[in-house]
Amino acid sequence: MTERNRIMPPAAKWMLIPVLLGSATSALAAPEPSTRLVECSTGDCLLVTGRRDDRHAPVSINGHEIAVKGDCRWQARLPVETFRAWSAPNARTVTVSVDGEETKARLPVGMFVRPEKLTMLVIRPK
Repeated sequence: MTERNRIMPPAAKWMLIPVLLGSATSALAAPEPSTRLVECSTGDCLLVTGRRDDRHAPVSINGHEIAVKGDCRWQARLPVETFRAWSAPNARTVTVSVDGEETKARLPVGMFVRPEKLTMLVIRPK
């Protein structure tokens, strides 16, 4: 192999910069909390999951401190009716606070639509 074949072309080096920066920032960023609808003993519940560095760090949802299961990887189940009472009408996100740091998590599609008022729901892949 000649010396010329071992050197990366300048254009290729510039193309690698976004890849390297993207992988570095994603490794440093904490995973966002997530939500989904699940069944529970009281009916439908909103399952909220997230991560925290300190297992004793308080977790709150929309300003209401909640009890969670788990240590660094935690989860909480809230009855849908309770969550609706804590949220603005037609909200699309929930505010999750872990040890005072607030982040937004997207709510499941149709979270605030009453089943009897939902005629049709169309979901398209991005």
